Amino acid sequence: MSAKKVNKIAVLTSGGDAPGMNAAIRAVVRTGVYHGLEVFGVTRGYNGMIDDDIFEMDSKSVANIIQRGGTILKTARSKDFFTPEGRQKAYENLKKRGINGIVVIGGDGSFKGAQKFSNEFDIPCIGLPGTIDKDIAGSDFTIGFDTAVNTAVEAIDKIRDTADAHDRLFVVEVMGRDAGYIALHSGIATGAENILIPESKTDMEALVSALTEKEKRKKLVNLIVVAEGDEFGGGNQVGDFLKQRLPNADIRVCILGHIQRGGAPSCLDRLIASRMGYHAVECLLNGTHNVMVGIEDNKMKYTPLDNAVKAKQKISEEWLKIVKILAS
Repeated sequence: MSAKKVNKIAVLTSGGDAPGMNAAIRAVVRTGVYHGLEVFGVTRGYNGMIDDDIFEMDSKSVANIIQRGGTILKTARSKDFFTPEGRQKAYENLKKRGINGIVVIGGDGSFKGAQKFSNEFDIPCIGLPGTIDKDIAGSDFTIGFDTAVNTAVEAIDKIRDTADAHDRLFVVEVMGRDAGYIALHSGIATGAENILIPESKTDMEALVSALTEKEKRKKLVNLIVVAEGDEFGGGNQVGDFLKQRLPNADIRVCILGHIQRGGAPSCLDRLIASRMGYHAVECLLNGTHNVMVGIEDNKMKYTPLDNAVKAKQKISEEWLKIVKILAS
C-alpha cells in the first residue's frame, strides 16, 4: 500500500439503493472539500468506475439532496468488477485522475469488491454500510434500515385496519432475502402474531396450531409478517399453505416489495449517514485505511474490510424470545 498522502477521493454507491445514501454522499463531499481535497463522484457504482463515468464534485453538487431517497450517483451491481480485467480498467481510470482514496457506500457485495480492489492496488478504500437489511456486523445500524422499517410499519398498520374491518388473516411479506431484521422489527412494532425470518426455523405445523387455537378463542384478526427469504418461502407460499390448512379462514397476502427502499430518509438515517460520511474522509486522511465505518453504542467503530465481508449481523436469542412471548 502506498504511503502517499490522500488528496483526491472518489465516492460511489453500489448494490441496492437505501434511503440515506444521499446524506452520506453529501457528508463525504463536503468534508472532503473542507479539508481541501478534490472530490469525484462515480456514477452507477463499480460499473461507472470501469466505464470512466467519473466527474468532479463540489459543495454545490450536493445541495438540497439530504432529504431525497435513492442516490444521485445511481447504483448498480457489477459483474465485470469481479474480473481482473474489470478491476484493472477501473484502476487505470482512477489513476489518470490521481484519485488515491475511495469511499464505497453499499452492502456486503460492495465491500467484497472494495476489499479485493484495495488488496490489489495502491488505493485505500473506506466502506459505509448502506443497506436496508442491516445484515452487516460492526454497526448497530446501517444506512437505510430505519427508514425501511418505518415504511413497513406504516404499511402494516394500514393493513391491520382492513384486517380488523373484515376479520381477516393477513400475511405480509417484507424485504430481507438473507436477513430478517426488517420482518423482526416491523413485526414486533405492529403487534404481529407471528414473524417468520430466515435465521429461525419455521415450524408451520406449530403456526397452524396456534392460529387454530386463536380461531377457537374468536380471535379472527391476525397478522403474520414474513421475510422474503424465509426458508418456507415468501408471503405467497405461506399464504397458499395456510389457505389449504385453514379453509374457513379469510386469508389475504400482501407483498410490500420495493416501496421499502424508497422515500425520504428518516432523521436517524440522515444523522448516521452524515456522521459516517464525515468519519470516512477523516479515516482516509489519518491513515485508517481499508475499514468499514460503523457505529456501536453511539461510538464510531472501524472494522477491517477483510472482517466486515466475513461477518454477518446475527439476531440474538433475546429478540426471538420476545417475539414468542409477545405473540402469544
